[in-house]
Amino acid sequence: MSKRDFYEILEVERTATDAELKAAFRKSAMKWHPDRNPGDAAAEARFKELNAAYDCLKDPQKRAAYDRFGHAAFEQGGFGGGGGAGGADMSDFMSDIFDSFFGGGGGRARSSGGRERGADLRYNMEITLDDAFSGKTAQIRIPTSITCEVCSGTGAKAGSKPRQCPTCGGAGKVRASQGFFLMERTCPGCGGRGEIIDDPCGACQGAGRVTRERTLEVAIPAGVEDGTRIRLGGEGEAGTRGGPAGDLYIFLSIEPHPLFQRDGADLYCRAPIPMTTAALGGSFEAPTIDGGRTRVKIPEGTQSGMQFRLKGKGMPVLRSKEFGDMYIQAVVEIPQKLTRRQRELLESFAAESSEANHPESSGFFSRVKEFFGGA
Repeated sequence: MSKRDFYEILEVERTATDAELKAAFRKSAMKWHPDRNPGDAAAEARFKELNAAYDCLKDPQKRAAYDRFGHAAFEQGGFGGGGGAGGADMSDFMSDIFDSFFGGGGGRARSSGGRERGADLRYNMEITLDDAFSGKTAQIRIPTSITCEVCSGTGAKAGSKPRQCPTCGGAGKVRASQGFFLMERTCPGCGGRGEIIDDPCGACQGAGRVTRERTLEVAIPAGVEDGTRIRLGGEGEAGTRGGPAGDLYIFLSIEPHPLFQRDGADLYCRAPIPMTTAALGGSFEAPTIDGGRTRVKIPEGTQSGMQFRLKGKGMPVLRSKEFGDMYIQAVVEIPQKLTRRQRELLESFAAESSEANHPESSGFFSRVKEFFGGA
């Protein structure tokens, strides 16, 4: 007697959602539960049938297998005599299910004889702000694994070659079915390489790689910022058994500059201005990141904290012809260690000063007075 369709048992469509499946099961289970139908063998059988159907369809993997193969997906004898693949071996059948779940191409995927891609490497490099402005070519020395030249990466002694692992047939993994699930683990015979080396290379001891220190040139483009990552393809660790090499990643950090602070492509510089220059006006020469100088005009009455923008005097924008700006921030310097004559002059100036000479302080103290009620 053929088994009833699970969807028919739960009285739902094959496109039913998980919520619809759950609701249908609860409704039917309440109806056919043995406690509500004492002594009714038919109700008990129907309740067991409901449980089996819901137990399968509530599991996404089991439901996918059932939708594709029907009840045959859970029969240990394969598809059975009436199926489309009578007499099929259960392990092959389970392999097909496994591949359909995890992206296999319908057959058993084979490894490339243990050839694996090498690991990526990281190198931290510190550069100056001047280097980031102009760009540079730097040389670095890194210890890394490279393909063994004696055996060309095979790991086998000259005149011999690796042989295919008889345990896994070169796949590097072995599979075993356990009920519905297909278990896969690393081959114990070859350690996942898919090959066995009977006579290993003396230079690399069968690893196919040796450690060497290499010198590489790194081109640092103008405009790089702190944290910029540069990738050198194929300059990482060599792959195993002749596999492709990994990549090398250069992570840049920029040293603090004694004069400039950077914000993106813009530069900032604090410049001390004598009190007299700030009051009377004047000019001074400011350095620029390209090694030059530029004259900055200071208008009379300049206050501490005022900024002067120098267009195009900042950092280059990475992979662009544009440049950022440079901002000079004025810091008015108060004179110290005054001579008697200087003190007399300042006292005379203070005596002649009025609110018009100090509008900000006058406004501030007026607001303070209002705050305390005009007292």
